Amino acid sequence: MNNATILGPPRKPDFLQTMSLAIFDLDNTLLSGDSDYEWGQYLVHNGHVDGEEYERANERYYREYQTGKLDIFEFLNFALRPLATNDMATLISWRKEFMQKRILPIISQGARALVNEHRQLGDTLLIITATNRFITEPIAREFGIDNLLATDPELVDGRFTGKVVGVPCFQHGKVIRLQEWLQRTGHELHGSCFYSDSHNDLPLMRLVERPIAVNPDQELEAEAVKAGWKVMGPL
Repeated sequence: MNNATILGPPRKPDFLQTMSLAIFDLDNTLLSGDSDYEWGQYLVHNGHVDGEEYERANERYYREYQTGKLDIFEFLNFALRPLATNDMATLISWRKEFMQKRILPIISQGARALVNEHRQLGDTLLIITATNRFITEPIAREFGIDNLLATDPELVDGRFTGKVVGVPCFQHGKVIRLQEWLQRTGHELHGSCFYSDSHNDLPLMRLVERPIAVNPDQELEAEAVKAGWKVMGPL
């Protein structure tokens, strides 16, 4: 952190009588790592995919995500392939081990405390993530968060097809998916906050009332300082 002020989670003002919406990015925000990347590494290290080729591609897509150059549809064609080429029972077995070995170790007490603080304030909790729903559903459950917006892989007759349903939950797609969710549920953005680490989330950061940068990348930190947004260190 350079010039930004490091603060804790925002306190709800006394005049807010209704529940506010607390929105959390997942990867490198609530998690001290990236679940999509970790899933790819898990598949490689357990021999579930062609190790060398898959790992090279996984590393390349992760770098492209970090620099804001990721073609989300190209990436999803890659990332959803293992879901399409394996049956559901096998995938669920892998996911259970993945949660234990790869995800639980990167959930910090600080992340749990932040979520619980918003829960105690009576806020409505929502995770919004580009990572697909198959991977992220059990992570949301681990945090006790019922509302999850994620990229949705297509499921037909109990098997994944490798295709995507609807708008991928990435960059401006997060705004589209959130607006659809708000219309569907009746929630609103009055008093809302959004925690994220990535400049990829700037479209949504600019939409909420209280954007909070969490251990932000360089581009997001610069924008946060310029706009006067709150900045936190790693959770």
